[in-house]
Amino acid sequence: MPERYALGGACRVLAGMPEPLGATALDGGVNFAVYSAGAAGAALCLFTPDDLKADEVTEEVPLDPLFNRTGNVWHIFIEGDLHNMLYAYRFDGRFAPHCGQYFDVSNVVVDPYAKAVVSRGEYGVPGPGGDCWPQMAGMIPLPYSTFDWQGDLPLRYPQKDLVIYEMHLRGFTKHTSSNVEHPGTYIGAISKLDYLKELGVNCVELMPCHEFNELEYFSHSSKMNFWGYSTINFFSPMTRYSSGGTRNCGRDAINEFKTFVREAHKRGIEVIMDVVLNHTAEGNEKGPRLSFRGVDNSTYYMLAPKGEFYNYSGCGNTFNCNHPVVRDFIVDCLRYWVTEMHVDGFRFDLASIMTRGCSLWDPVNVYGGPVEGDMTTTGTPLATPPLIDMISNDPILGDVKLIAEAWDAGGLYQVGQFPHWSIWSEWNGKYRDIVRQFIKGTDGFAGGFAECLCGSPHLYQAGGRKPWHSINFVCAHDGFTLADLVTYNKKYNLSNGEDNRDGENHNLSWNCGEEGEFVGSSVRRLRKRQMRNFFVCLMVSQGVPMFYMGDEYGHTKGGNNNTYCHDHYVNYFRWDKKEESSDLHRFCSLMTKFRKQCESLGLENFPTAQRLHWHGHQPGKPDWSETSRFVAFSMKDATKGEIYVAFNASHLPAVVGLPERPGYHWEPLVDTGKPAPYDFLTDDLPDRAFAVQQISHFLNSNLYPMLSYSSIILELQPDV
Repeated sequence: MPERYALGGACRVLAGMPEPLGATALDGGVNFAVYSAGAAGAALCLFTPDDLKADEVTEEVPLDPLFNRTGNVWHIFIEGDLHNMLYAYRFDGRFAPHCGQYFDVSNVVVDPYAKAVVSRGEYGVPGPGGDCWPQMAGMIPLPYSTFDWQGDLPLRYPQKDLVIYEMHLRGFTKHTSSNVEHPGTYIGAISKLDYLKELGVNCVELMPCHEFNELEYFSHSSKMNFWGYSTINFFSPMTRYSSGGTRNCGRDAINEFKTFVREAHKRGIEVIMDVVLNHTAEGNEKGPRLSFRGVDNSTYYMLAPKGEFYNYSGCGNTFNCNHPVVRDFIVDCLRYWVTEMHVDGFRFDLASIMTRGCSLWDPVNVYGGPVEGDMTTTGTPLATPPLIDMISNDPILGDVKLIAEAWDAGGLYQVGQFPHWSIWSEWNGKYRDIVRQFIKGTDGFAGGFAECLCGSPHLYQAGGRKPWHSINFVCAHDGFTLADLVTYNKKYNLSNGEDNRDGENHNLSWNCGEEGEFVGSSVRRLRKRQMRNFFVCLMVSQGVPMFYMGDEYGHTKGGNNNTYCHDHYVNYFRWDKKEESSDLHRFCSLMTKFRKQCESLGLENFPTAQRLHWHGHQPGKPDWSETSRFVAFSMKDATKGEIYVAFNASHLPAVVGLPERPGYHWEPLVDTGKPAPYDFLTDDLPDRAFAVQQISHFLNSNLYPMLSYSSIILELQPDV
């Protein structure tokens, strides 16, 4: 191939450069570079948007191995204006699945580094002829940015001060009761950011917003991939979450996502992305060849010696995270979302996969030299995973929030033991399990519950971490909602089409005496108390509280604990139900604000006996026995003076003795045993004085009456 030649009469082609990877707009043209070690040949495919819809390549440029390859990187530079063009690649080479190679010159694949992926433009609508997987191509970037950040800067909240709201972008506003102009989109979600601010949230954790195919199951079932944990491209925002879809070659989707981040920051809300860097949408050997598999399967996926896919993700394949090329790819991707899209951090789905040794592990390749006695094989958990090391010490990524879901589907469970470099925090699944069991009255968890209230020092203190390395949660997107946790003893997943086999069987839930929604008034009252008890626990625990979208008004999924495949009301935030359940919403909002007011509920370090004192039914006499269902503590606080918090998880009421504080008295603030609005006594509550008067004879004796399954918060006030 000559050094340059004409392309379609309007552009000229040069050899190009091997760095940076991806399509890069430069002076006078665009450089394309893609890694593929095993390919024998490659070609750049260019599309107009209309030709892409017709599944026709507009222009194909073969890459000469002599002129257009440096090492294992294929590259080309095209002079001219490619403003309204899209691109992809063909790779020629060996098709030998038993050797882990899937090169197919008839297949056009997306560049892993594409910054926007264009295919179908409308969510849930198949392509021409009902095709759920029409041809995809990447956006060719412009040499300039048209987006106005309006001076946006990172908020950089200390992690100890966060209140995290796990949110599904589409589900947040898709229901008709949201009354937004563009429901289910980035723009639609912006319309409701003020609601989150009023709720007391200062950080949203977005469920996957990378490009995925919501119709990946649709050709053989009516199910949708609603949650999005099946990524096609890690650089591209989900184009069908934008009001413009694929308009302007996907650039409008990029700008809409940026607008969402900018507007969240204006309201004091950080944005964390849930990233699924453990597997892709390409599945196992029977899956489609969309991008990584067609580019270089044996590099990007963890393979057995005969080409079989390791499945530590439970989704058919496992991303080969600690391969040198793949870990560079991951770091480049994360840097892009921080520097270009202004996100504030990441939650890593099934993050334990990122600690496993890559396939064909070689200490020389990984560490630069042999390691004596090294017996590491593919998938072995590594004490110092190269990828986690790179991210932790990266000058850009080391300054953002890094949250690990510290387990995987292969049985690796690392809660409290995830390699952390004093930076990584964890979804604390042990907090969830212990809190659920104590609050519902299971014996043997009083001590564990106290540890959870302190930020789980039994998990994090010995390793040098802080309370805020624990992301505390009771419910999340997978599993029961908060309302379902107190409504169902069993899961009801038949609508998922898997004969109720899917989803977690051990939910540690309690229906409060009757199964389902239609129950007697006493059970309903108990459920309301229990939901409030869980929320009080979240907000008074050391560490970082996180709750799931809709739990603040009692959203139900009808007992389905695995709603990944439903694009309808069960996964939509019900703005109409929020209004109907305003009592719970009020309580949750007040609790988040109370937490922020208390200096002592977001400590930098684990609390000590200098400020924290444990109590039982009598002050200073905690009961840590196996049968104890009562835990109480008092905490000195720089703004409140001192607070007293108690949880009675027994089926019996109790009269509690309060700590003696000469010259002061205890003022009730929260009592989940009271009906709303007396469950939280705000200063502006019209009947507040009367409500306090009703229990004054107890308070005058330094006592407080607690209902069964209830929690209280009192504040210390000076006598007058």
